[in-house]
Amino acid sequence: MGLKMKTSAILALTAMGLALAGCSSMGKTRASIVKETSACDDITVQVYFDPDSAELTGEGNAVLAAAAGEAKACKIDRVRVLGLADAVGAPQANMELSKKRSAAVTRALIANGLPNAEFDLAAAGQAGAVTTGGEDRPVRRRADVTIELSAP
Repeated sequence: MGLKMKTSAILALTAMGLALAGCSSMGKTRASIVKETSACDDITVQVYFDPDSAELTGEGNAVLAAAAGEAKACKIDRVRVLGLADAVGAPQANMELSKKRSAAVTRALIANGLPNAEFDLAAAGQAGAVTTGGEDRPVRRRADVTIELSAP
């Protein structure tokens, strides 16, 4: 029975091999069959700031330098920057701070060699930020950056 089982398995594999040999993709190179994914996917990063500051930290500069470097090989369709602030302080002051954060991020992207692109700057101030019992919300001390890319 063992020999009969082995013979059946060999015949099945041989038949499968013959079927694959007749496949229309045989003989084509991998490159002609497989489509590579685009390396120009949109980039989204968040840059965090110290309280009441629009000055980029060393870490913020590093994040923006990496994003700009990654985008250089692609066509940059648009860059969206949204400045945010926490709910601590006066609403008008937080709006101004958000605008300054957007501008600081934009300057840093350009300084890091991001090619000319359409920049869409926005500021949300403290809109949407919530404090409960005077609790500080550092996660809102940031700018959200999206670099929209396409293949060159």
